[in-house]
Amino acid sequence: MSFLVYVTAPDEALALTLARALVGEGLAAGVNIVPGARSIYRWRGEVHDVEEHLLVAQVSRAALPAFEAAVKRLHSYEVPCMVAVPIEAGHGPFLDWIRENSRPPAPADD
Repeated sequence: MSFLVYVTAPDEALALTLARALVGEGLAAGVNIVPGARSIYRWRGEVHDVEEHLLVAQVSRAALPAFEAAVKRLHSYEVPCMVAVPIEAGHGPFLDWIRENSRPPAPADD
C-alpha cells in the first residue's frame, strides 16, 4: 500500500526545500506543491489565518517512517501538519511507480 501524504509549509522556499529533499532522498516518489492554500487553525489558544503551501507527496508504506522523520527534521513548524491518507485504488502502473521510487534508506554499514 502507498499513501498520499498531506503536508503544509509556510512559504514557497520551505515547500521547495521539503519537496526536493524528500524526492532526492528517495522517500517520496513525487511531491505536488499547491501554493495559495489558506489555513485557519487554533494554536496555543489563538485562531490563526495564514497563507500556506500545500504539499501532496506520493509515499510507499516502507518509506513512510523515514519520510515522517525527514519532514520533522527539516520543517520550521514545532508541530508540522502531516497526514498520510492510504491509497485504496488507482492506476496500477502509477502505484507501481510510487513503490519503486519511494523506499526507506538502506541500513548504514557499521
